[in-house]
Amino acid sequence: MQGVLASGYADWPIIHQIAWLLGKLMDGIYNVMDGLFGIQNIGVCIIIFTIIIYTLMIPLTIKQQKWSKMSSVMNPEIQKIQKKYAGKRDQASMLKQQEEMQIVYEKYGTSPTGGCLPMLIQMPILFALYPVISNIPNYVEGVKNVYMPVVNQIMATDGFQKIMEGIGSAKPVLMSPQSFDYSQAETLVNVLYKFQDSTWTTLVDKMPSLEGIVANTTQAMGHLNSFLGINIGETPMTMFMTALADFSIIGIILAVIIPVLAGLTQFISVKLQPQPATDQENPMASSMKMMTYTMPLFSVFLGFTLPAGLGLYWAVSAIVRCVQQLAINKYLSKKSTEELIAENQKKAAKKREKKGTSAQEINKMATTSTKNVTAAKKSSISEDERKQKLEKAAEYSKNAKEGSLASKANLVSRYNSSNSKK
Repeated sequence: MQGVLASGYADWPIIHQIAWLLGKLMDGIYNVMDGLFGIQNIGVCIIIFTIIIYTLMIPLTIKQQKWSKMSSVMNPEIQKIQKKYAGKRDQASMLKQQEEMQIVYEKYGTSPTGGCLPMLIQMPILFALYPVISNIPNYVEGVKNVYMPVVNQIMATDGFQKIMEGIGSAKPVLMSPQSFDYSQAETLVNVLYKFQDSTWTTLVDKMPSLEGIVANTTQAMGHLNSFLGINIGETPMTMFMTALADFSIIGIILAVIIPVLAGLTQFISVKLQPQPATDQENPMASSMKMMTYTMPLFSVFLGFTLPAGLGLYWAVSAIVRCVQQLAINKYLSKKSTEELIAENQKKAAKKREKKGTSAQEINKMATTSTKNVTAAKKSSISEDERKQKLEKAAEYSKNAKEGSLASKANLVSRYNSSNSKK
């Protein structure tokens, strides 16, 4: 993850703007907690921040869950059409398959992108969350101010840039001088924010004049970063190894609690989500089943290797999603599939009417069965209407003016008729 950040994705358009906005929210939470309650704790701010963000995304989550429920009803019909045209790669067959599948979506008032759109909207938000959580001082002025005294003293030391580049390139910081400008105060603040106890000791060894200011800074940061006895600035793996060396049972429990909680809550969150019905022969079914177990394990791994603050965010976000999912499941359980279809058709009808499609055509598309697509196209007019049109055409042809296309067509027809008699 740190490598991804170093690649500069946090500065990409849209993600950068969203991260700036989320940073303002985090800064506001810190100032409110400090001003009203006198609480200066990054862990508490991360929890409140995560709850607010995922609460704001509830409408998108509900929309995605509705599509998932509708998908379980549509999939049998979609898969039937796919099997019908399996192996047919000619243009006519592909167009026909696309047309029949579109009618299924029309019937249920949805679209192939119905489930992807909410996810695509959420993704930039989720991407923008990471730089905010991992670089709190960039966005929270109160936290940045704690580091500024030591940063100013570092910058007043001869050869500070080379020293800080050497410390910052190694673990646990891993901020390459090729990607970050160590002559800037903002960069040094971000480097110091990733320091652990051993890193501060290295800094004092390289710059002995900083011993006093480092002691004051680490004391202040210990107050900010301490959450239930866990230093959210350190990685749980480092805490675990230290506790193991000291034979501290409490230290081991504190080190593993956030990564384990992150994996467990991730697993519960995935299991609570309604799974769309899929054909067991479909490779997607097995891949989805595998994701149910691999994602929580991946969360545990990240929880151990990244700072505990990120693991805390990961765990809290999964807990919030679990609570939300229970509420959404209860809400959707009160709605039958027929009600959801009716709601979708109503929304789809309004969209099409805006584009000029009549309500009668919409209802006809909504009630058309895919089995009768071809038949419906062939019998779009009644037999009586067809006869009337043929009689009108014959009458028009008989009374055609001399020299017109119709009269010439009659000459050709009579010529062909006389040849056939001969």
